[in-house]
Amino acid sequence: MFYQTQITRRFFIGSVLVLSLSLVSCSGTNIEQANQSGSQTSTGGSASSPTPTTAAAAGGGIVTINGAGATFPAPLYELWFSEYNKQNPNVKISYQSVGSGAGVEQFIKKTVDFGASDVAMKDEEIAKVPEGVLMLPMTAGSIVFAYNLPGVKNLKLSRKAYVDILLGKITKWNDPALVEINPGVTLPDKPITVIYRSDGSGTTGVLTKHLSAISEEWKNGPGEGKSVNWPVGNGAKGNEGVTELIKQTEGAIGYVEYGYAKNNALSMAILENKAGKYVEPTPESASKTLAAVTLPENFRAFIADPEGEQSYPIVSYTWLLVYKKYDDPKKAQALEDALKWALTEGQKYSTQVGYIPLPPEVVAKVQPVVETIAP
Repeated sequence: MFYQTQITRRFFIGSVLVLSLSLVSCSGTNIEQANQSGSQTSTGGSASSPTPTTAAAAGGGIVTINGAGATFPAPLYELWFSEYNKQNPNVKISYQSVGSGAGVEQFIKKTVDFGASDVAMKDEEIAKVPEGVLMLPMTAGSIVFAYNLPGVKNLKLSRKAYVDILLGKITKWNDPALVEINPGVTLPDKPITVIYRSDGSGTTGVLTKHLSAISEEWKNGPGEGKSVNWPVGNGAKGNEGVTELIKQTEGAIGYVEYGYAKNNALSMAILENKAGKYVEPTPESASKTLAAVTLPENFRAFIADPEGEQSYPIVSYTWLLVYKKYDDPKKAQALEDALKWALTEGQKYSTQVGYIPLPPEVVAKVQPVVETIAP
């Protein structure tokens, strides 16, 4: 709530700079809140002046909520929390994009109010959280193979080809195996540089689960997990780091979330799916994948190798991790209100940054669980 008085301040530094700050006075309120008109979330979103709509905000005072985890959904989460703060200036939500592994670790240690991971927590991890855990699918997206080959567009990669590239068995872009599936495309005589995640990553977990599902050699070799021993390539931290290294390295190929590739204008490979069809990574093809998946009661659904001729082959839900019980009632209420907004109004922002809006039936399942968050 903002208080309204008339203040004119003049500061003389070399030349005269006049700054007028107009505030209109009203009674029965705390003058301290006047400063909130310029508050910002850590994601860079500035607050505007509408009346707070959440129950927590209506009770007065600022509620600060801190989260950390997956880089996969970070652009969307940052947009959500910025937009939510504009509508609810008294609720400030910050999110640190540190990777799924670090996010789960911080959540277990209770150094954050919520975590985020592209791989749902395991039972043994959940057992370490006495407050209880709610794993909430909030959005979904594709993992793409982005590459840096000037002049080469619409690169196709068969299932065997992209596994062999990651295994280090295909080392040149003009390898006969790649030339055969890309007729009419001039592939350069350049070495392939694989870029992978060096940190504990849910994006890596999703990709390697897929690779293990389609290749016995991968399954019995590097295997699956948030961190694996990559046979070849160079590592970078976060989707952000992989994206930047691909941009800087001609001949590079690496895996990132679709939104990062799209927003950085990176070329993306067209991948062969389980049905033997080559499918471009688009929100529409990813939605086809989600349509074939039924979420269980605990929301842990992995789409290792989706069915369907139009399905893009590497798609994942990503989860927000919240405690079932919070010590601070205001924080619990503010978080519940913010997540309900993200599941409804927030979904409208998804496609702007390359994510897939949750199907209505998924929202209908998740929203009642959000309402169980307790102080």
